[in-house]
Amino acid sequence: MSTVVLPRPDRSVSRDASSLMFTVGIILALWLAFVFVFGARGAFVQPAGTPPLPIFFAVTVPVAVFLTAYRTSRAVRHFVLNLDQRLAVGLQAWRFGGLGFLALTTYNVLPGAFAWPAGLGDLAIGATAPALVLAIARNPQVVTSRLFVIWNVLGILDLVVAVGTGTLVAWFGLGADRASIAPMAQLPLLLIPAFLVPSFVILHIAALLQARHRAAAA
Repeated sequence: MSTVVLPRPDRSVSRDASSLMFTVGIILALWLAFVFVFGARGAFVQPAGTPPLPIFFAVTVPVAVFLTAYRTSRAVRHFVLNLDQRLAVGLQAWRFGGLGFLALTTYNVLPGAFAWPAGLGDLAIGATAPALVLAIARNPQVVTSRLFVIWNVLGILDLVVAVGTGTLVAWFGLGADRASIAPMAQLPLLLIPAFLVPSFVILHIAALLQARHRAAAA
C-alpha cells in the first residue's frame, strides 16, 4: 500500500513569495525609470496656482496598488507579513536626508512653509530608525509593541503633512514667500514625492499590517 505525499501549502506560498521578491525588484526598477523619463520631459510640472495632480497621483497610486495586491494576493500577504522589519525600519533612516530641505529653504530654493515641517518630520523619523532597528534585533516582539505602532503612524503622518503642505503651497501659494515649490516637480527633487514618499508609506503600512497580524496571532 503506497502513500501519496502532497506538497505543503505553505511551501508553495514560500516559493511564490521568493518569485515575488524578484517581481518586486523589477517593478521598482520600472517605476524609477518611469519617474526619470517623464520627469525629464516635465510631465509633473504644473502651472502656478493649479492643483499638483501629477504629484498627487504619483504618491497615491502606488499605495493603492499595494493595498489592492495585499487584499487579493496570497503571495503578497505572505511576503508582507514575513518582511524583515529590521530592514524595513532601517530603510527609513534615509529620511534623515530631510536635512536637505532645511538647507534648500535657507537658500530660498524651497519655501519654508513646506521645507520646515517636511524636513523636521523626516529628521525625527530618520534619527530614531536605527534605535528601533536595534530594539527589534534584540527582541523581535517589539514589532507588536505600542511604540512600534506609534512610530509607524507618526512616520505616515509626517509624509501626509509634507505632501499636504506642498499641495497648499503649490495650489494657493501659501507661505511661498520668495521661493517656489516648483523644484519638487523637477528632477532630481522629483524623486522624493514620486518615488521615495510612496515607498516609505508602503513600508510603514506593511509594518502596521505585520504588527496587527502578530498581535492577533499572539
